[in-house]
Amino acid sequence: MKTSPLKLALIPLLMFGFGFALVPLYDVFCDITGLNGKTGRIETTEIDPSRVDRTRTIEVRFLANTTAGLPWTFEPVVKKMEVHPGQVYEAHYRVRSASSEKTMGQAVPSVSPGLAAAHFNKTVCFCFEQQELDALETRDMPLRFVVGPEIADNINEITLSYTFYSVDQG
Repeated sequence: MKTSPLKLALIPLLMFGFGFALVPLYDVFCDITGLNGKTGRIETTEIDPSRVDRTRTIEVRFLANTTAGLPWTFEPVVKKMEVHPGQVYEAHYRVRSASSEKTMGQAVPSVSPGLAAAHFNKTVCFCFEQQELDALETRDMPLRFVVGPEIADNINEITLSYTFYSVDQG
């Protein structure tokens, strides 16, 4: 069977198109499974204090990880808290460098279940910018957040997980 040059040229084009299709497919997969939920950012002025739902509490759990190659320990100061939707809360994460040199990292958040991610908004977060630690430095980093009052009634627990990645300074 003969393969025409047109068919051979079509294969890389299809592969290229498939590569672009992976991004929205991955987003759909994450929405369905609740993996890699992306949090939002909100200005404090956008929060309406009259919309706090004091009749309801949601347990927010905090997790922390670092990737291999980043000589840091990273942990939440408080592992969980009970929050009222619509109210602003503050939590802290502690990071310690075990390096004898300056190191830099970037935190990436993830919220589970994925449906809660659209309602988990941060006003202050260390994840908004890269963090540089001096040799053997320890730092507490604030996280100010609000769970939107419009969150579904069947969501009673939210897990916020951060992973710190090394940032290549070269």
